[in-house]
Amino acid sequence: MRKIPIYTYPAAGWPALISSTRKLMDYQTFLRGGLSVFKSNQPQGGFDCPGCAWPDHKSHKAIDVCENGIKVIASETMTRKADAKFFTKHTITELQGWSGYELEHIGRLSEPLYYDATQDRYIPIPWDSAYRLIAEQLGQLDSPDEALFYTSGRVTNEPAFMYQLFVRCFGTNNLPDCSNMCHEPTSVMLGRQLGVGKATVTLEDFGQAKLILMFGQNPATNHPRMLEMLAHAHEQGCRILSINPMREQGLSKFRNPQKPTHMAAGQSADVVDEVIQVQIGGDAALLTGIAKWLVENHKINTNFITTHTSGFEPLKQWLTEQSWSDIELGSGISQAEIISLAKLVADSSATICTWGMGITQHVQGDDNVGMIANLLLLMGMIGIDGAGASPVRGHSNVQGDRTMGIHERPAQKLLDSLERVFEHPMPQVHGYDVVTGAKALITGKLKVFMGMGGNYAVAAPDTSAIQQALTTTQLNIFVGTKLNETMLYPGANNLILPCLGRTERIITAKGEQFATIEDSMCQVVPTQGNLKPVSEHLKSEAQIVADIATHVCGSDSSIPWQRMSEDFDVIRDYIAQAIDGFEDFNQRIRASERGFHLYHPARHRVWNTSSGKAQFAVPQYPITYVAAQMAEATSSFRTVTDTTIPMNSAQDNEQKIWQLTSVRSHDQFNTMIFGFKDRYRHTNRRDVLFMHPDEISRLGWQTGDSVMVTRQPNKNSTDQPRVLGPLVLTEMDIASNAVAAYYPECNDLFNLDTHAPDSHIPAYKSTTVVLQRMSAEGGTTDPT
Repeated sequence: MRKIPIYTYPAAGWPALISSTRKLMDYQTFLRGGLSVFKSNQPQGGFDCPGCAWPDHKSHKAIDVCENGIKVIASETMTRKADAKFFTKHTITELQGWSGYELEHIGRLSEPLYYDATQDRYIPIPWDSAYRLIAEQLGQLDSPDEALFYTSGRVTNEPAFMYQLFVRCFGTNNLPDCSNMCHEPTSVMLGRQLGVGKATVTLEDFGQAKLILMFGQNPATNHPRMLEMLAHAHEQGCRILSINPMREQGLSKFRNPQKPTHMAAGQSADVVDEVIQVQIGGDAALLTGIAKWLVENHKINTNFITTHTSGFEPLKQWLTEQSWSDIELGSGISQAEIISLAKLVADSSATICTWGMGITQHVQGDDNVGMIANLLLLMGMIGIDGAGASPVRGHSNVQGDRTMGIHERPAQKLLDSLERVFEHPMPQVHGYDVVTGAKALITGKLKVFMGMGGNYAVAAPDTSAIQQALTTTQLNIFVGTKLNETMLYPGANNLILPCLGRTERIITAKGEQFATIEDSMCQVVPTQGNLKPVSEHLKSEAQIVADIATHVCGSDSSIPWQRMSEDFDVIRDYIAQAIDGFEDFNQRIRASERGFHLYHPARHRVWNTSSGKAQFAVPQYPITYVAAQMAEATSSFRTVTDTTIPMNSAQDNEQKIWQLTSVRSHDQFNTMIFGFKDRYRHTNRRDVLFMHPDEISRLGWQTGDSVMVTRQPNKNSTDQPRVLGPLVLTEMDIASNAVAAYYPECNDLFNLDTHAPDSHIPAYKSTTVVLQRMSAEGGTTDPT
């Protein structure tokens, strides 16, 4: 189908600067937020921007923050407060009807709050009373496994370590986190195949790469600082291809705000050479075609495979069995185009594969990551400069939280280490992840929910069911900086505990403290806020964990909770004893302005896998999985509609079934909605359904039509049809058979039973739907 450029200007540049300035004004934090911008990602006394996990450059820059980061900073540094005065004006029932955008802009949480059911309002509660209530409710549980302890990736390393230690001392591994919903296939498959579920590259590798394959990413919106490195790589002669169902307009050109000539003279740098518009869910099929051609034409690195890998023969046999017709059907890409891509891979001496959630958030997400790892192993692209695996995570410390032990399925080595250091037994049974935890919550198996940051109910599938389930618990505890939708569905007891933000100073009896984070490429860096806290009632996350642990575990606990919260060096000393790679933590984090890089065995061709070698993986799902799902849905759709809706022959030949994916706008960060402008997609609203204009014309529809989106239950499922809409039909350069809607508004279309088999990641990026155009009278016509 034809290309349809919507946004024809370079990414970043003046529009980003103007938009950032407006956002600071919108949050009424121009001075306070502006000062923080200058401290973001700075090596001395600066804080790590919470906007994404992209690594910092080694070289110093006066301003090292992107448009997305400024929006996050503006959100956090606002002085307007969601305090007791605010809640006297608004009941919780009323606030349940507010949008995410409206809740985002009411202000910072500024004092501990308790839900009073008689008033249907949050009212102030003293900190100590809140802690006593938590200890009382946790003490009444029949089992520690009746409590779920969720974590957001914005939590820094030190409080994350304390949090997982408290939860395990309490007696459970119920420690789901946002990684369960974003990059869990990365952690599972890279861990299985390479020995470590993390990136094998450093930032410097991008400057040495000859070929970069970008899968399922939109850096211009989600991690704009990556654009600078991509533009630099392109200038060095690297060829860059974007493999994505959507032609993202922000990836064509980049105007670097760090270059005065770019800004003054209107210059820009190229970013992507070509876009391969794979079908939604077709990445594994595309990678299969590339790997098949490479193997069958003897273009692989046989020496590396022989020396460093295991499992090649089963993969080779599986590749041989895959037909080109199935590969084309599964990927939506022709054999000739796939072979051309395979030849680029064969000719490259240094290839980086980088990916986002467009790869992971599928039923076959594990297979997608596994096939990327297979491709790198076939070519020997692990353990050499300018090459490797580069998953790009969203939250700034989601990877660090995992390293600190936030994991529902902890390694035995970690549990043994914690027992050795703290002389306390650790629970051995695996806990709930996000999906199994939500199911347990809905079925009444959980009596306590605690969220250390995040917006659990809205980030997860089945949002409405989770929100309703929260109202049936004995206790919900929310630690955060801003009010969100999950906090508005109180159980018998409901607490909001306000914490300091990343931009604010942490001052204890031992003086001013700094924390640390781990970025997407295993670099551990310090972070230290510089602002006066917005309220005197705020506590650091470490202090909140220490206070809860002190009340729950008792004063006779051998673990010095309060000493840790007062002196983060004490926490880091414990981390150094318990977590591999953090030996001499306090000394190393102070030895360099930019911290230190964690040792990555696979980068040195050391394979900590079950076989002692890098492991090829054969996909679990057929490469035509999505096509088969659409065919089944088409059959089911005809069975239903042929008896209820009369169709003429022309309608009957129209496509009935579409594949829907969720996307984020340029004016949001995860579930945080900053505004309604999606600059690169040229829309100012969120209730939209994106479709290619050629497909709109084929249906005889028009841009601006109102459309209902229905997901039919799978065969043999007890689930009911799920309906979203009406949505406004909007143009996007997206692959055929595909439509897109905004996350998290479309979350109720996704259910908790549709997920990858091993990682349990929900399939946010691929679901089969039926579209129906609304008539002028409000009814539906033309089911397609």
